[in-house]
Amino acid sequence: MSGTRAQDSVFPPLAIIGLGRMGRAVDALATGRGWSVRARIGRGEAVTRERLNGAAVAVEFTTGTAAADNVRACLGAGCAVVVGTTGWYDALPSLRADVERGAGAMLWAPNFSVGAAAMTAAAVAVAHALRAVGHFDAHLVETHHAAKVDAPSGTARAMAATVGEAMGRVVPVTSVRVGQVPGEHEMIFDGPFEQLRVQHIVRDRRVFADGALVAAKWLVGRRGVFTMHDVLREAGDAPAPPSGRRA
Repeated sequence: MSGTRAQDSVFPPLAIIGLGRMGRAVDALATGRGWSVRARIGRGEAVTRERLNGAAVAVEFTTGTAAADNVRACLGAGCAVVVGTTGWYDALPSLRADVERGAGAMLWAPNFSVGAAAMTAAAVAVAHALRAVGHFDAHLVETHHAAKVDAPSGTARAMAATVGEAMGRVVPVTSVRVGQVPGEHEMIFDGPFEQLRVQHIVRDRRVFADGALVAAKWLVGRRGVFTMHDVLREAGDAPAPPSGRRA
């Protein structure tokens, strides 16, 4: 058995779409762990069956304007796709339909950190507990590096929507852009005489690359649209927050 086939028996052949900071981090981790990286496609380069080069799954970190087209190209080539790009979610309903028509597989998440997913689940549990009380407010504060374009972050939008659904009200978001902060999210629940905070702090950007590779391995062989909550629910048999829904 060749070296490539031995690797593919452990990890599915991989394509990396987007060779920016996150794409390079995925590449470095995947290569170091023995993945067979079949394709490296830069931002702005066309995603085609030929360029994917037999990859079973692609990890996509590009831009909000390019992500939906990249996903459609992967689905058309029969390649499952993990999408870490944010800012394209208006196209999610049409992409769900594309997945259903073609029996493909897509996993999307604004944040691939296991800790961030666990924080959302914890914040939802708190929101449910406080909803009946009625006199607690909730507010999300998210902090990222100064170069991050979108504000609020995709993670913050999803987290605020999920917790707001559980709490029965809109959860406002404050965005801070400063320095080199990889990512911090803090959900604050404030009552007349007490306050509760649920916080997640990223120490190393590689946490997102690691989670994307976990998702990529999990996704191969499945059909439908998934989120990280599906991955974690199966791994730990834990209930997913309301926002984690299959197609």
